[in-house]
Amino acid sequence: MQAPRLLDISIKAEDSDHHGHRTHTSFHDASSLPAFRRLSLDDTASEPRRFLIPVDATLKSLLAREDTDRNIQITIDDAGPKVLSLGTESSHGLKHFDIRGNYMLSNLLQELTLAKDSGRKHIVLDETRLNENPVQRLSRLVRYSFWPNLTRRIDASSIDKAGRDPKDWTDDPRPRIYIPESCPDQIQYYEQLARDQPHIRLDVQVLKSYDLTPEGIRDLNDKPGLLALAMEKWTSSRTAAKELRGLPFVVPGGRFNEMYGWDSYMESLGLIVNERTDLAKSMVQNFCFCIKHYGKIFNANRTYYLGRSQPPFLTDMALRVYDKIRHESDALDFLREAMLAAIKEYYTVWMASPRFDPLTGLSRYRPEGIGVPPETEASHFTHVLEPYAKKYGMEYFEFVQAYNKDDGTITESELDEYFLHDRAVRESGHDTSYRLENVAANLATIDLNSLLYKYETDIARCIQVFFEDRLEVPADMCVVAHGMKPNQKETSAAWTRRAKSRRKAIDHYLWNESKGMYFDYDTVKREQTDYETATTFWAMWAGLASPHQAAALVIKALPKFEAFGGLVSGTAESRGTIGIDRPSRQWDYPYGWAPQQMLAWGGFLRYGFEEEAERLAYKWLYMITKAFVDFNGIVVEKYDVTRPIDPHKVDAEYGNQGSGFKGVAKEGFGWVNASYVYGLTIVNTHMKRALGTCTPWETFRKATEASEGA
Repeated sequence: MQAPRLLDISIKAEDSDHHGHRTHTSFHDASSLPAFRRLSLDDTASEPRRFLIPVDATLKSLLAREDTDRNIQITIDDAGPKVLSLGTESSHGLKHFDIRGNYMLSNLLQELTLAKDSGRKHIVLDETRLNENPVQRLSRLVRYSFWPNLTRRIDASSIDKAGRDPKDWTDDPRPRIYIPESCPDQIQYYEQLARDQPHIRLDVQVLKSYDLTPEGIRDLNDKPGLLALAMEKWTSSRTAAKELRGLPFVVPGGRFNEMYGWDSYMESLGLIVNERTDLAKSMVQNFCFCIKHYGKIFNANRTYYLGRSQPPFLTDMALRVYDKIRHESDALDFLREAMLAAIKEYYTVWMASPRFDPLTGLSRYRPEGIGVPPETEASHFTHVLEPYAKKYGMEYFEFVQAYNKDDGTITESELDEYFLHDRAVRESGHDTSYRLENVAANLATIDLNSLLYKYETDIARCIQVFFEDRLEVPADMCVVAHGMKPNQKETSAAWTRRAKSRRKAIDHYLWNESKGMYFDYDTVKREQTDYETATTFWAMWAGLASPHQAAALVIKALPKFEAFGGLVSGTAESRGTIGIDRPSRQWDYPYGWAPQQMLAWGGFLRYGFEEEAERLAYKWLYMITKAFVDFNGIVVEKYDVTRPIDPHKVDAEYGNQGSGFKGVAKEGFGWVNASYVYGLTIVNTHMKRALGTCTPWETFRKATEASEGA
């Protein structure tokens, strides 16, 4: 994907205002100007300097001098001289000025890499681009580079790439798309595409109702593929004819082509801040399409995820979008579609077997499935499965095939239980954590039940405020198993009762008064667990906690989780000892994730704890900013929030998405991008200035207290 214009060009100092907003831009292609020659130093400049730079030669010299660990990044880990001389534009490159320091040199590397990628031989670059306030720089990159580079559509423009699955372990991997039989227009579209472009070898499959059963999902593993998303009609500028095109969505990282579940909600918080409500809106519409045609919002839209959902955020996402588009003519129809989809999902996914626990009235992550999850590397479960293969006298892959058939040849209840919990961990979004290992499917978690309480209160409010307390449910969205009848009316009172009932159950089973926080509940052992998790604060985000409970969470729970860079996912005590035989899990201590931060900030603000929200947001933003400055503009999936120097270096499974770039980061990571621009709306102006100078929280706090005491 071509990088957006704003990164591929040099920008005059006046081209961006003090907020980092784009005004006008100009690229200075200096290919006709004299080549670089080293002469005298230009030590005086009344205005910001502009440099005339030969791209290839300067890039080669810069890396040779400064990139001492040879990873094509310039960071504080490198032992170079941290200085490079550049020729000024005003002297046609004859006079020179020294660029000093890790930050300016790494920014130079980024700009040169982009220029080289766009085919430039010479560029004119402003000094202000090299010493740009890091908060403004990262905010600008998120808005004008990262979001565009993470945006995808599924249609003819992308199917050759998106339809190929890197996890397709079959003998004939090829682009493959599955389309619901209830979407004849899309079936016709893709079949015509396959005929028109035979070189793609696109395999178009129609998804039948059987394919949505555990047995059907298992059978699709022989031909894994992409699941179609929503499309819209538009007029082609090329043919002037009406055509179909995919509704856009934002992916978590640059290597992804699928739409992910709760990542999309978190990303929407940043998209709305960046005035890209159009993207957030289309992602809501894609979710509604998934619920209508597949029955749920997926982990991601691949066939092996058909049985697995993710943490539900649809109602809040839709309401935030509606608040921005309420002036549009179709705004109310958009909100109605989203609420009807959420109601269907609520009944058929979260309040139905096997996820609903009738004894507690609470819900669990408990997806259905048969056999070994196929999306993992072939060797991922070797340590689990090899003992069973030996027991049956089979080769490893022979055993896997026999076990997946589920025809009675292999009967291993312990292995079935293992994979039940493995799938549940992945559905929870918290893969992986010792909190959930070998027990996930049995837990009524505080996070899931907080989200469902939010569904219930959001739906009640919407019905009352926007639909005159009567929301008609059309036949295609009715859930007969729950006693619904076509065109029946949903009322706010019924949803308010559901919310009150869930809140009562949560208080009974999940709240721990003596510890002042919420815990998960094991529905099989019939006991509260003792793992301390940052999802305890989701109850505040959802408005579920009473004022007394909220105060207890701040006083008793918050100190357990607050660290240098924000909130840890869980406490060290709950995680337990780690070592060779018990390695780190990425959703445990000491790692912090953007969703935990954003939901906690929102929860604290909701209950009037502004100081706590601002402090936690500052710590998280500082950590991201400092890593961005020190490590070549890096923005990654997760951070070790206990490490002041290099928090992006994590020692857990799956590595750290967003860290493997060469020269310049072009995407960041979706929900971290969002957390950055969203967090900046929470901290005050004084804090933003301090972040721009990379001032740690404790230094800022002491300076503020001294100033107030003076």
